[in-house]
Amino acid sequence: MAAWDLCVSLEELGPEAPPLRISVTSDLHIGGVILRIVEKTRINKDWSDHALWWEQKQQWLLRTSWTLEKYEIHADASLSLTPQHKPLRLGMPNGATLRLRACFSSPVFQTVMEIGRLLNIQQPEELSLMRPREQKKKKVEKEKEGEGEEHDITSLSLTAGPVPTLSNGMPVHFAESPQTEAVYRALSLSQPLPSPETTSKMECLTNLVDKAQLHSRWLDSSRSLLQQGVKKNDRVLLRFKYYCFHNLQPTREEVRLTQLYEQARWAVLLEVIDCTEEEMMVFAALQYHIGKMSALEPEKKSSCPSLVDLDSALQCLEVDVKSSPMDLLETMDTAPVLHDYLNIFRPKRLTLRGYKKFWFTFKDTSISYYKSKEESLKEPIQLMNLRGCEVIPDVCVASQRFCIKLLIPGPEGMNEVFLRCENELQYSRWMAACRLASKGKTLADGSFTSEVQNIRSFLAMQRPAPGPRIAQTGDGIDTHGLVSPRYHKNYKTKQLTPRILEAYQNVSHLSLTDALLRFIQIWQALPDFGISYFVVRFKGCRKNEVLGVANNRLIRIDMSSGNVLKTWRYNTMRQWNVNWDTQQVAIEFNGNVNIAFSCVTANCRIVHEYIGGYIFMCTRGKEHTGALNEELFYKLTGGHDAL
Repeated sequence: MAAWDLCVSLEELGPEAPPLRISVTSDLHIGGVILRIVEKTRINKDWSDHALWWEQKQQWLLRTSWTLEKYEIHADASLSLTPQHKPLRLGMPNGATLRLRACFSSPVFQTVMEIGRLLNIQQPEELSLMRPREQKKKKVEKEKEGEGEEHDITSLSLTAGPVPTLSNGMPVHFAESPQTEAVYRALSLSQPLPSPETTSKMECLTNLVDKAQLHSRWLDSSRSLLQQGVKKNDRVLLRFKYYCFHNLQPTREEVRLTQLYEQARWAVLLEVIDCTEEEMMVFAALQYHIGKMSALEPEKKSSCPSLVDLDSALQCLEVDVKSSPMDLLETMDTAPVLHDYLNIFRPKRLTLRGYKKFWFTFKDTSISYYKSKEESLKEPIQLMNLRGCEVIPDVCVASQRFCIKLLIPGPEGMNEVFLRCENELQYSRWMAACRLASKGKTLADGSFTSEVQNIRSFLAMQRPAPGPRIAQTGDGIDTHGLVSPRYHKNYKTKQLTPRILEAYQNVSHLSLTDALLRFIQIWQALPDFGISYFVVRFKGCRKNEVLGVANNRLIRIDMSSGNVLKTWRYNTMRQWNVNWDTQQVAIEFNGNVNIAFSCVTANCRIVHEYIGGYIFMCTRGKEHTGALNEELFYKLTGGHDAL
């Protein structure tokens, strides 16, 4: 069999060293090629982490038993023997940058799982990597100004299996030195409020196209970092991608809770998600309180660690008790039906008619209404099934406005219905019922009581607190780091400060953990929470539209007006397929409903990953643990050419 010379470059020989030339035959396997290279270099070191990279094909040669012939490698191939684990600069949601060793040969999904284990994040499948926003016509020094402090943890390494932790939840590998302990504390505590200069440099995403560009920067989870052009010491961003936060244990997962809060905070400040003015003031008050508590937290931990551990254990016990089946039993003891007088308004063209009072009944997942309570035994005026609908709050406690906007799917699009409640208690019950019904759950579901309590607690934050008022002198509040730039255009600082302090009175009693959880809960309750946007072109249409991908549904949105045109829920989906040649996604729903679209602002694989990831986590994913969990998730999101 004929032999030829194969050129292989090595980093260890220096950037200017010429490639090595080794004599090979087509039946030589990859392991034999690596052995000949090592023998020729005569460098005494551990080569176990090295692998061959084929530059022309952008491919790792990881199957050491395969021959050169099977890989179709010929004399013109240019290979390099390089480490699989390289330094990577990882931008965290709180602005800090970690310099760590990451795997450049595994799929990004597996790399993120390793990073999650390193940082003691129990549900790393919620996370993924994305490219930073491109900076045009700026110097490198200016690009690095907003990156935050950089921490080097390349010395930390992981072994297979669960990561042991200390009593305070810190992984043992972070306790190896005071420097690594300081890094863990920096990741598990909220960062100080950003300066006005920092916030002024951040780009607000005020329209759907900008938000679609944001979600186009996700890396492909089924391909490696090196295959996607990420080089050694490059900077990528670690972000929560899938908004299904499962089994959040705040006292055991400080890093996960803090980074989730930081991502939520920046989503509000940069207007990635819309909120009302009253909600913005509550968010600002919580941020102000969390900032004050975070500054005191290191002193508390160092002064009385035993009490902190006891307090953490009691909080964990409290969480477990709250999530017990008792809620379900209490709900089942009462009839799972709501009755009350509400006001309804159905917008129609060329009409000025306002709200009108009717007797309403909420049963299972449907609302029916009658002219009066006495006529409720007759046929209803209308029966509305809320399964798959959009539920949007329209609340202002100060003006006593408690409205619920429903977008109900219909044959010709979304039908708008407005319900107006008389008081907070009535609103909390009906709002909770509508939210559960939109997910296909009834009033008998165990989460109904907790949903009502969450809504009432949020409304309580918007009420002026009773008792003595806090002196509204400003107290050194930097409102630029608490509210989005839009409110600074409409109000002066001296106008915002009293309103933030007024909302602060309702949250000042919360502990740091409770304040973080409350911020996340209110963030999750926003109408646009968890929606990732993509500009697409539906099959048979001549103009671009926006596709919103949420954790339980797909949303078709008009790009110019922002109106929701159609909603499809995952639980009605029969199958979905991707034509990788035409880059088109085709989905089939129940009732012979078929849609197909091509992506304009992103690769269709990103949308494919979103759909597969959400279906996995909302249906099968949480029934499995360990390696089976990872394997199923990876297959559904495109690994191993699953579809």
